[in-house]
Amino acid sequence: MNTVPSWEGFNVFVLKALASGAVFARRDLCKVVLSLANLDAEQRSVALANGDSMAENRIGWSISYLNRVDAIDRPARAQYCITEKGRELLRSHPQGIAEKDLRLLAKPDDRWWVAKKSTGTFGDADDADVGDNAVETDADTHLDPTEQIQQGIARINDEVSSALLSRLRGKEPAFFEKTVVDLLLAMGYGGAHGKGTVTQLTNDGGIDGVIDQDALGLNQIFVQAKRYSQSNTVERPEVQSFVGALSGKADRGLFITTNTFSKGAVEYARNVPTRVILIDGHQLTQLMIKYEVGVQVTNTYRVVGIDEDFFV
Repeated sequence: MNTVPSWEGFNVFVLKALASGAVFARRDLCKVVLSLANLDAEQRSVALANGDSMAENRIGWSISYLNRVDAIDRPARAQYCITEKGRELLRSHPQGIAEKDLRLLAKPDDRWWVAKKSTGTFGDADDADVGDNAVETDADTHLDPTEQIQQGIARINDEVSSALLSRLRGKEPAFFEKTVVDLLLAMGYGGAHGKGTVTQLTNDGGIDGVIDQDALGLNQIFVQAKRYSQSNTVERPEVQSFVGALSGKADRGLFITTNTFSKGAVEYARNVPTRVILIDGHQLTQLMIKYEVGVQVTNTYRVVGIDEDFFV
């Protein structure tokens, strides 16, 4: 798959789109830029973690950076046009406009354009040198600030995910089974009264938990939870046994493990008439993080933007 251009890669296309002198609304400008950049459907479909278009997000940052150095102007709310400074920038850099090129156009007292540190974030003027001596990294040219934040959160979540799996594997099976039921209740299952139970540890017929799916409890989800070590994989016979345990009780089930499922197990679950959803260790911990089961929020960061209505 072709990668989506970085925000720097869109700079020249933003200026080319505005070169005719026309004033564009932001949404229309994005459409023209996507066309000029010749992005295919696959590239346009790439999304950020929050679901927003990666390409349009990067175009948005390109517009913001160009506006910051007065290469484009904003005559009205969400309306953009090129300036003479922008025309000169396009004439001098027709093949591409990098961040270092924009930094040279920044006002001397504009601390927003100080050199980035090796972390890929904007540094402080007191501890970073401005200009061509700035240290640049792949993160500088590839990721915009929104993506840097999301990448950082993803790295933290990966570390927490690994720690969760380690903790779950170290607990007794009964604890894991209760954790699975707690997670499903946190996800909104359990009917009107949030009803979910863990079955007895013996003679459970392969069923470890039962969750109401509707308010009256007419439909139920049967759960099997396998706390396996990292070296163990859930094989097809175990999924078959679970499906057999569902016979006469339910037409759907959820099989959750702290490890992975074999290819045969996945194919069997996909083709068997009984609806069986398989959740492996990675998917399990991602759901635990999302629904805050076994984790707690340690820091909250606020990201602000201009309130356009304030300046109307």
